[in-house]
Amino acid sequence: MVKTEKLNVRTQGSNHVVNITDEVAEAISKSGITDGVVTVFNVGSTAGITTTEFEPGLVNYDLETAFEKIAPANARYEHEETWHDDNGHAHVRASLLGPSMSVPIVDGRMTLGTWQQIVLIDFDTRARTRTVICQIIS
Repeated sequence: MVKTEKLNVRTQGSNHVVNITDEVAEAISKSGITDGVVTVFNVGSTAGITTTEFEPGLVNYDLETAFEKIAPANARYEHEETWHDDNGHAHVRASLLGPSMSVPIVDGRMTLGTWQQIVLIDFDTRARTRTVICQIIS
């Protein structure tokens, strides 16, 4: 059995980290699937999905600092030269993070660690409403 749910996630852009764990858990509960896997997929090329401990030091500083070292916002990007925009770094960061992840479901619950939350990180330069697809497979 396969069930698919769409989440709409409002973001502020500029490395905004949004905890979507509860929304994914709700999608699983709604599906009625108790054992299987959920794939969480961001639709778009300037945001990504991962897990982290959703705490202020990581969310408000450490993650942004790390991504700034890897793909600086003020560097020169061919993407920006081609499209005359300002989000080349967002595309690079999202490509490195990846658009999706899968989590096993056992007894109706995701097998996440105590301090592990599912997050969407929006790297774009403006606020957006992101579409996240949760596909639950038994």
